[in-house]
Amino acid sequence: MLLLAHLSDIHLDGGERNAGRAARIVRYLADLPRPVDAVLVTGDLADHGSPQEYGEVATLLAGLPYPVFHCPGNHDARPAYREALLGEAPSDAPVNQARHAGGAVFALCDSSIPGSGAGHLADETLDWLDGVLAEEAGRPAFVAFHHPPVVLHHPLLDEIRQRQAERLAEVVGRHPDVVALFCGHAHTPSVSTFAGRPLVVAPGVVSTLSLPWEPGGEVGWADGGPLDHDRPPALAFHVVDDDRRLTTHFRLCP
Repeated sequence: MLLLAHLSDIHLDGGERNAGRAARIVRYLADLPRPVDAVLVTGDLADHGSPQEYGEVATLLAGLPYPVFHCPGNHDARPAYREALLGEAPSDAPVNQARHAGGAVFALCDSSIPGSGAGHLADETLDWLDGVLAEEAGRPAFVAFHHPPVVLHHPLLDEIRQRQAERLAEVVGRHPDVVALFCGHAHTPSVSTFAGRPLVVAPGVVSTLSLPWEPGGEVGWADGGPLDHDRPPALAFHVVDDDRRLTTHFRLCP
């Protein structure tokens, strides 16, 4: 059995509020009586992409006694992200990483477009992903990125989803070992399918998106947006059994 903790959109900005919400998640995970195999953070680790914010991110994640895998989101800045979190030379190239835990491979893809809120997987990222999945054939595989590749039925969110997702579907379709896909960006826990596989969107740690049929969900970005900052931070737990069946539980953090 593989057990994963999945969170997203912590948006550390040097302020006490966002740091406090993220710290609640870290404390909750660190106190688990049964360790998770890995913690996955699907983007928007920093709020403005500054080196100072990534120093805060690095300190926060160091408090987790588990392997931590992460990918950038639209609020992240590739050069500073690479330097502070990966120990690499600054670069504007997509930040793509392959990591392993619990006998599985995690392909962490950069779906960010510098300067844009929307997402897109560059050709070089898709080629990289295709190669990783081919090289790791026979091993359970999980593909993670920030931007959802499907419509989630919130018009403001769907305007900034991942574009040209059919290209990703073609890659996933070639690799039967892909068990599921994980993402963030939506600030609301969601479950769907993509290319015939489960697609799970993590809750947002910093805030929660109000849906169009909920109070506040009809508010536009210009009027303050539909993000609810009062609901408690949340995360997902993914359980993958020996038959590669995925079960997901969502939890609010006290």
